Amino acid sequence: MTAESPVRPVTLTMAKKTTTVYDVTKHHLVPEHKKLSEKDTEELLKDYSITAKELPKILSSDPAIQHLDVKEGDIIKITRENPHSGNSLFYRRVTNG
Repeated sequence: MTAESPVRPVTLTMAKKTTTVYDVTKHHLVPEHKKLSEKDTEELLKDYSITAKELPKILSSDPAIQHLDVKEGDIIKITRENPHSGNSLFYRRVTNG
């Protein structure tokens, strides 16, 4: 056995996904996602005495918000329906990763 072993070149091909094949927002288990306006965002942060950085994150690449034309820093309101306890609201800050 020699100290040097032959090295074979490796070629990698990367593909970028540009479109979603299936619209996940139509699925019955995906809750409603809505982008808040600047005014609604200010009211939310004031009502809860928090900053946007304190909110949980959602990736801008999340399929559930692809149709909302979001940018980093936007706030998403998620409404989850429950037949027993009514609607539950959740808020997420959009981040690029």
